[in-house]
Amino acid sequence: MARLFGTDGVRGVANADLTAELALALASAAVEEVADRGTPPPGPVDGVPVARSANADGIDHRPLVVVGRDTRPSGEFLEAAVVAGLARAGADVTRIGVVPTPAVSYVVAATGADLGVMLSASHNPMPDNGIKLFAAGGLKLPDDVEDAIERRMTAPAARRPTAAAVGRVRDDSTLVDGYVDHLLATLPGGPGGLRGLRVVVDCAQGAASDLAPRVLRAAGADVIALHADGDGLRINDRSGATHLDSLCDAVLAHGADAGIAHDGDADRCLAVDSTGEIVDGDQILALCALALAERGELERGTVVVTVMSNLGFHHAMRDAGIDVVTTPVGDRYVLEAMRSGAYSLGGEQSGHVVFLRHAGTGDGLLTALQILGRMAETSQPLHELAKVMTRLPQVLVNVRGVDRARAESSDELRAAVADAEAELGGTGRVLLRPSGTEPLVRVMVEAPTDELARDVAGRLADVVQRALR
Repeated sequence: MARLFGTDGVRGVANADLTAELALALASAAVEEVADRGTPPPGPVDGVPVARSANADGIDHRPLVVVGRDTRPSGEFLEAAVVAGLARAGADVTRIGVVPTPAVSYVVAATGADLGVMLSASHNPMPDNGIKLFAAGGLKLPDDVEDAIERRMTAPAARRPTAAAVGRVRDDSTLVDGYVDHLLATLPGGPGGLRGLRVVVDCAQGAASDLAPRVLRAAGADVIALHADGDGLRINDRSGATHLDSLCDAVLAHGADAGIAHDGDADRCLAVDSTGEIVDGDQILALCALALAERGELERGTVVVTVMSNLGFHHAMRDAGIDVVTTPVGDRYVLEAMRSGAYSLGGEQSGHVVFLRHAGTGDGLLTALQILGRMAETSQPLHELAKVMTRLPQVLVNVRGVDRARAESSDELRAAVADAEAELGGTGRVLLRPSGTEPLVRVMVEAPTDELARDVAGRLADVVQRALR
């Protein structure tokens, strides 16, 4: 049986794969697992110790869970199911409304909560939805805890309290104000440090539709908000971090200094410079690595990336004397490597960037402030800052309609990849992997020329289609 959890929580088509029944069972099982494992005392947030207070009934020993969601219509019934599952297992629930995923992570840490739940399918299309879980401290759950939760879902309920022991539910959107203040405090030059910058921000009709323009304006920027109606029916629809054309056009039309693109739950950030050129996650990581190194804040002189990062990034870091640690795809694996190695910066080409000094997960709003803050700090346009690295031509082909579970065991695919690598020699590379969040296989090829990269990727995609039918 396939594992329920992917690389970023549980996802599927809402009300088909991801049902209210599944959401309720998952939430109850998560509370049971957290309660049985116990919760360590909450650590400090921004240097301030967190003190947990008793709940409304004066009971101070039952779990506290923070719940947020993005704008998808299905988030409404899934949130109701999750909250029911949490409360029936004896957890107190605080709903904070439509917020970015990193806001849930922050509020979990700031309140000393035992668990956080975010209803979002991130960059996926509207019919999909997902459930992301955060442990105490605002960190994503380790694989072994997810596996334990999944096992509990088919076991008899371990916790079914009654009377005053059932969980209570309250709404408190004011907790998000602390998240906003936290973001602004990270800005180089402090709040107001973006005065003089005109910025277009594409909110993808998602969770950042209100907060992203609010934060950038509070930071002093002149802001043009794009796809910011919060219309969940159109979340990620030709907008946001996965569809940058309209942002490029808007930056040029408004004469903006930069464009910022988030995805549906705003844990990603990509950028567009004043000339309309895209600045991807590798370039963002590179310019942020140099900024942190310059300030003496790049711990151990190292940045953590995934296997998808462009070879040009590795070359740029080598030239700057910065070490690189590589992980599998998934910001959770980046974060695990960062924590185990005590590193301060890591991320993915897709725009998930983790500043571990300030956040326990990828945070698109935080990343945007660091990019724009670097522009203000250096008085350099983004296209100059992005020149820190030269991207090798890279082609990514998503092959759908195949059995992704057999991708890593196919002898035919292994032979095709070996042939492609031999063809490229030391001038490029090949990466073939099943997606952890979507039903497809990804083929990535880097080569000295775009023509060669496309040719090799196309041939490999044909083999995938044939071998994995």
